[in-house]
Amino acid sequence: MTAGIGKGDSMINSANTMQRQKQKYLRLLAEKYPTKEAVYADLINLQASLCLPKSVEHFVSDLHGEYELFYHILNNCSGVIKEKVDYVFGARLTAEEKAEFCTLIYYPVEKIQQLEAERRNTPEWYRENLSRLLEVSKLMTYKYPLTKVKSFIPQNYRSVITELFNTHPEADRAQFLYSKRLLNMIVQVGGAADFIVALTSLIKCLAVGHMHIIGDFFDRGNRPDTILDMVRDYHSLDIQWGNHDILWMGAASGSEVCIAGVVRNSLRYKNTEVLEKGYAISLRPLTMYAQRIYPDENPLKASEKAISMIMFKLEGQLILRNPDFKMESRLQLQNVDYNSSFYSLNGKRYELSSAYFPTVDPKNPYELTEEEKQIIGDLKSYFIESERLQRHVEFVYKKGSVYTCCNQNLLFHGCIPLNWDGTMKEVSFDGKPYKGKAYMDFCDQMARKARTTKEQKALDFMWFLWNGLLSPISGREFTTFERMFLEDESTWKEPSDPYYELIDREEICEELLEEFGLNPKDGHIINGHVPVKVSKGETPIKANGKALCIDGGFCRAYHQKTGISGYTLIYNSRGFRLLEHQNVADVREALRNNKDIESVSRTIELQSKITSVGDTDEGRVIQEKITDLYSLLLAYEHGTIKPQDE
Repeated sequence: MTAGIGKGDSMINSANTMQRQKQKYLRLLAEKYPTKEAVYADLINLQASLCLPKSVEHFVSDLHGEYELFYHILNNCSGVIKEKVDYVFGARLTAEEKAEFCTLIYYPVEKIQQLEAERRNTPEWYRENLSRLLEVSKLMTYKYPLTKVKSFIPQNYRSVITELFNTHPEADRAQFLYSKRLLNMIVQVGGAADFIVALTSLIKCLAVGHMHIIGDFFDRGNRPDTILDMVRDYHSLDIQWGNHDILWMGAASGSEVCIAGVVRNSLRYKNTEVLEKGYAISLRPLTMYAQRIYPDENPLKASEKAISMIMFKLEGQLILRNPDFKMESRLQLQNVDYNSSFYSLNGKRYELSSAYFPTVDPKNPYELTEEEKQIIGDLKSYFIESERLQRHVEFVYKKGSVYTCCNQNLLFHGCIPLNWDGTMKEVSFDGKPYKGKAYMDFCDQMARKARTTKEQKALDFMWFLWNGLLSPISGREFTTFERMFLEDESTWKEPSDPYYELIDREEICEELLEEFGLNPKDGHIINGHVPVKVSKGETPIKANGKALCIDGGFCRAYHQKTGISGYTLIYNSRGFRLLEHQNVADVREALRNNKDIESVSRTIELQSKITSVGDTDEGRVIQEKITDLYSLLLAYEHGTIKPQDE
């Protein structure tokens, strides 16, 4: 009996606590909405916004430092702007005129400078193009409430552009004359070029509501730093970390083995510019040391060899102190026969292309020499002290995660580790098992711990995420040593997680979506990481459209391998559209010839009804706010909270 009463009392206390918390929340809300009228105004706007069509989501992946290609795709919005220009002007403008107008939207500053040099930037040209930009802008505002549209307009031009939006020159002569006078005054006072830049910026914001970057800013291409400078100012985006991002994040957080990996990749891909010019990281101590150790090699190759040996040693140390990683197969240096030119692998002997290992002690192959300790120590200081690198990595952490669930879609870079029977693979760390979503969450936590605590175990985990077979961001076992020292290409094969083959099965995709709390019938898996070899007949659309792999070889280094210049994905109110980019013009070509992206568009999923804001994650947040405002209104009406105007 007593126990029963105790339980009842507990339930009553819990209910009272919840009621007090609710009341406290409503009082805080009342500070923002002190009157019934304030509540009415927001309720009306929020309810109305739920009926608007959802804005465009833009998905890109595997940028790999290709600044110019990404810059054009970002400005072009994967063809969205060109479509709007075609829709607005139709036959009113020629194909050449529309092409030049689109180039103006993509590169307004550069285009105006070009026209100035050609003496074509007449007052009439400014008036005409300001009018055209206004026409396109007005059309594109229909997906957004006025408050959001205003937030997209650069502050200095907000009042005038808002006034121009409120003019209706087609309505009557008075409105026509008013609109004309406003445009004439903008030109007369010398503000036309600035207003064009402001309007083109607005159009790009309206064209894409949100951008998803599904990993890999870094490596191969030479200017990931410039890409990061650009996207830091983007109005709305999220990032799903790629394995190359993780490597740089680990390096910036102080992991020596990640630093060695970053430097080796930069030397391997011949893009040291990003280190030396982009982040002020000097390679001179490494280069001078390498030339002494490998005098017969050119400086670049010698430096690559020197940092590779440091990396192999550091990797060996890390693997030995982290048995949970299950990466003993990557302990390479102990398999070298230092008295001959052979390497032992899986019970077989392979001839080495080079048997010169001057810095390796055969009795203790993973121990760094004193000079190697000095080299990696200096590099660590450079990485930690690079202010620009630290800013960029902080941004990637802030906007990024291992995975993202958005509008019933699951986004991640690599894989969700699976067994060959399709079940989720169980992975253990410190005796605790993880799989599926729990494993992805654990990896995310460890990546953040590496940044905040700098603990060795967490820093080691960053290297594991970069190249571990059990890593969800990699899901592949690297054969770096074999590719570097063994000519037998059969040893170069890199085992991959079963996920990369099983993702073709629709039921597997549905099970994974369900694991993350998403609707398996409406949702999709969207990832990158593995370039789609279109030239060999591969397709990015898997499992009847349930999974989309949008790594089409954005990086120039992959173009020959994939046969295209990459994929991007558009998700608008009518469904998904995949863009296969055949050829992407650089900025100079675009300005010179008004050349745009050559793309093949493919509709993946066309919905029977327009998706509204109310159908999205944003809509669910708005609906929660509406519920809270109704609760506040009831509190005002019942007198439990008093409005400030009474």
